[in-house]
Amino acid sequence: MHKTFTAHREDRPGAAWLARFRAGRDEAARWYLGDTAAPLPPEACRAALVRHMPELVRHYDAACGLVGDDDLAHSILSHYRPAAHRQGCSQAVWLGEDGPALVRNYDYPLTSITGRIERTAWSGRQVIGMGQRPWGGCLDGMNDDGLVVSCTLGGIARRGEGFAIILILRYLLETCGSVAEATEALRGLPPTQLHNVTLLDRTGDHATLFLGPRREAAVTRQRTCTNHQERASPASRSALRQGVLDEALADPSTTLAGLTARFFDPPLYSRKAAFTTAYTAVYRPAEGRVDYLWPGHRWSQSFSRFEEGAYTHDYGELEP
Repeated sequence: MHKTFTAHREDRPGAAWLARFRAGRDEAARWYLGDTAAPLPPEACRAALVRHMPELVRHYDAACGLVGDDDLAHSILSHYRPAAHRQGCSQAVWLGEDGPALVRNYDYPLTSITGRIERTAWSGRQVIGMGQRPWGGCLDGMNDDGLVVSCTLGGIARRGEGFAIILILRYLLETCGSVAEATEALRGLPPTQLHNVTLLDRTGDHATLFLGPRREAAVTRQRTCTNHQERASPASRSALRQGVLDEALADPSTTLAGLTARFFDPPLYSRKAAFTTAYTAVYRPAEGRVDYLWPGHRWSQSFSRFEEGAYTHDYGELEP
């Protein structure tokens, strides 16, 4: 199977974004609605944004203005109470030589990933991130203050009150410049599912937060993170993957290159169709640089040198 990733500089959503949204509106509706026939009215969705992420409201209003008179689209663009979705993912914070760095695998069906690397400037801060439709979402990213954010699913995929984690990550990148600021912000932001968010900044400060719609945020100094929160069955794949990362960080001979290489081997690297490792990212906040990696290919982006373009990766025949 082939998947094309593209890189674009787009300071703010405009005509090009609107064309993409219209072309993908049906897919965005499926992502948002799931099995729900009736979405929340846009007024309720906007009110939730005003209450929890007021700094994004003017950007949300601008996107809705571009779309025009379309209530469902306005609800979708709020990212408020979307359907629950499953994902894999593994990530680790590196603090040794060549660090600090955050290394992560993103595991998800390839057909559902936007594959758009974006450099934006919504509110003055520059942001580089792996964008995800329908508007504003980030799977992981970094801003020019040196804050890196990345997420994994934290357990069972059940919908609750709150926002899609991909918009929460965007909010952090737009409004926070350090791990301390992002940690404080996350304490007050409700996600719609169980999620784990790992934070790193250019000083090496780091945190992993366990979030959920029916729990208080737990702040940890955990440097590895997979798809569970405080506890997991020792036999689970999530525990197994985290154990591999913990062992790598505990080994004094491990280097950043060696740690990154682990992400290309089982059990961290997945070739299953339902949870394919779509890409590996290595964020280096002190350098303002991120390397997006695939077997045999590296695509580096930075605030000093951001290159638009495209790369198509051949994943071969995936496992059922």
